[in-house]
Amino acid sequence: MAQTSLTQAINLFSPILLLLPLLLLIVLKHLRHNSSPPLPPGPYPWPILGNILQLGDKPHITLTHFAKIHGPIFSLRLGTQLVVVGSSQAAAIAILKTHDRILSGGHVPHMAPSKSSELNKLSLGWVVECNERWRYLRTICKSELFSLKALESQACIREKKAKEMIGFINKMEGKVVKIREVATATVFNMLSNILVSRDLVSLEHESEDGGMSSVLKDIARLASTPNISDFYPTLGPLDLQGLRKKTMELHRRSFNMCEAIIQERREEEEGKGDGPDASRRRDFLDALILNGSSDDQIDILLMELLSAGTDTSSSTIEWTMAELIKNPRCLKKVQEEIANVNRTSGLPATTCINNVNEMSNKKNERQHCPAPFQYRDSIETCQPMNYRIPITLKSKVLVNVWAIGLNANKPGRPKPN
Repeated sequence: MAQTSLTQAINLFSPILLLLPLLLLIVLKHLRHNSSPPLPPGPYPWPILGNILQLGDKPHITLTHFAKIHGPIFSLRLGTQLVVVGSSQAAAIAILKTHDRILSGGHVPHMAPSKSSELNKLSLGWVVECNERWRYLRTICKSELFSLKALESQACIREKKAKEMIGFINKMEGKVVKIREVATATVFNMLSNILVSRDLVSLEHESEDGGMSSVLKDIARLASTPNISDFYPTLGPLDLQGLRKKTMELHRRSFNMCEAIIQERREEEEGKGDGPDASRRRDFLDALILNGSSDDQIDILLMELLSAGTDTSSSTIEWTMAELIKNPRCLKKVQEEIANVNRTSGLPATTCINNVNEMSNKKNERQHCPAPFQYRDSIETCQPMNYRIPITLKSKVLVNVWAIGLNANKPGRPKPN
């Protein structure tokens, strides 16, 4: 009888004993979760939509306002995506410097013309991770485009294109001149001559090579269009807005335009064409071909460099001109400083431009930053400024460069000229 009672007791408690390890794991996980730093604070998200409707048509201003309420680092819900926003110098240092390796993932929008795995082998800007190909592209861009030696060798191109722009504006005396279009064409030709040693845009007409400038403008416009697939990645394959399809078509047009230039240069390098032009300087395309880059790699890199360099520069020039027109005192000071550094040719020497204090780009970019955000993706869980950015939620990270440049959190900040 006693043995039967013992057997019944064992049968009764054995399931409970088996569940004890599982219950212990749940308790430990709960305790560990409570001890970890919290997510950054932020505005209350609506169901399904999150905070999408709160951003408005000027998200950089909206996010700056949120930073005043919730602090220099806060979080949003955009659809199913967790977005962490840094809006102060300290937050930027924590994201871009202290946790740079963990937050080094690149943001690849769903409208990108290729899959992420393919872009990792081709692109400089649209990469998921900092791989060897990305490091190689950064190295060759630094040595061939942005080193002191390269910048000095490009000075003659910049001066030549500036002279052409001044000549065109003088010829248009008495007529309406659209500053943004002229600045865009001039900067575009500066870059195209540095990259491939030829003009791709005419100051008088739209384009000489089938619309390269308009193609890049359309790609930039599509990239800045809010995409529902970015907020709800599960809808990505459906491409509900057709943005990826349009981007792929524009990319094909861009490739067709570049293909003839690349093929001509390859034949020149191999001695199959008319032979290398001895009067032509060695350019960026030569360096890419000599380093064994494929046509796809060259095409995407040229497109990224032309697009990024043209739009930001022309936007900065346009805003600078607008601010000078609104402020005659500063306009007069700029004119006086330019007159002091003018050469006998009437054009400021490239080496003297740094002496023109009133034309400092920093002053304009405080108010009119050409790229208001820097995008990062987290590849591991990290804790900037004692807040948790979890990898499990595939967190996106934004640095509000516009808010930092404006220094909105300091009421006594000096106003730029």
